[in-house]
Amino acid sequence: MGMKFVRSRRIVYNDLQSIAPEQYFKHITKRLTEIKAVSSPEERGIFIQVLESAYRFTLGSIGGAVGATTVYPIDLVKTRMQNQRTGAFMEEVMYRNSWDCCKKVIRHEGFFGLYRGLVPQLMGVAPEKAIKLTVNDLVRDKLSDKNGNIPLYAEFIAGGCAGGSQVVFTNPLEIVKIRLQVAGEIAGSAKVSALSVVKELGLFGMYKGAKACFLRDVPFSAIYFPAYAHLKVKFADDNGYNHPGSLLVAGAIAGMPAASLVTPADVIKTRLQVVARAGQTTYSGVMDAANKIYKEEGFRAFWKGATARVFRSSPQFGVTLATYEVLQRLFFVDFGGTRPTGSEMNVPSTGVADEMKSTHPDHIGGYQVALPIFSGIETKFGLCLPKFQAGKS
Repeated sequence: MGMKFVRSRRIVYNDLQSIAPEQYFKHITKRLTEIKAVSSPEERGIFIQVLESAYRFTLGSIGGAVGATTVYPIDLVKTRMQNQRTGAFMEEVMYRNSWDCCKKVIRHEGFFGLYRGLVPQLMGVAPEKAIKLTVNDLVRDKLSDKNGNIPLYAEFIAGGCAGGSQVVFTNPLEIVKIRLQVAGEIAGSAKVSALSVVKELGLFGMYKGAKACFLRDVPFSAIYFPAYAHLKVKFADDNGYNHPGSLLVAGAIAGMPAASLVTPADVIKTRLQVVARAGQTTYSGVMDAANKIYKEEGFRAFWKGATARVFRSSPQFGVTLATYEVLQRLFFVDFGGTRPTGSEMNVPSTGVADEMKSTHPDHIGGYQVALPIFSGIETKFGLCLPKFQAGKS
């Protein structure tokens, strides 16, 4: 015999328990400036989008410069390790490992020898990183739906586009930087400056090794940016907010697989762009370099400097992305578009639940009955109640 339920118009206690209290949130922001460029997203025209790209470009330049300066000594060690030839045709090697390279640079060239070539690096890294960050954000915005959701394949596309777009700046920057970094290896060698390298190479020579640079930067960014976006979500706090420390960690971890997997392309690029010394093998292109490196030095040669590259790229992009996002928070301009996830701290506001604590947890009297009714009642039953601000005691 089945049980019979009678529909009643009365509200019983179980009904009150099923009405979940609404939770209100407030934004916690620490901004130095706040500008509202548009009053609503519908006002986003071409001009506003151009201004937004310029804004991101500026902040990306600063972030890129900070990140590059932080890890530049590691980058110099990485370059010298990759340029070092080994194998049956080579005599004694100059550096046993990355640490040995670092010690010898300081011993023979001084501490500032670790920063050889930094100035042209900063002149190029600012637009390079700015373009990469701006293009990634731009393509992600275009491929996201109205709620800001983006499929994984679109994240790879956005990252790949960002990596490809930077090669026009990256390659000339890299070839000047690399030639300056290896210039101090031979004692008594002629002094090399950035201007002398540019004059020697000419416009087209500045793009020597561009194919290898493209093969390195596109997959790097296609791996890095999706990994960073998902790690940000993973490291966000309970309210979905990313503190600067979590941004730094997410950026650093995302850089590890991205940097290590593209090391072979980076080795080939370095060999193509550096000036071969007397007796060293020369290369005519990407495939020629790959074949000769494999035949003369073996498969492991493609992973030379991988450790230094990971230790350089990982913290560099961690610092760059953390700086980029923190600057967006400090100097906030509302263009009506999407903002990086985890940018705002949403915390529960003090309400009925915090101010009406029952002194008897087992007492289920008026407090438990009243709270589900009055918390958010105006939205549940279509009422519009006056708001009161608690007076200061």
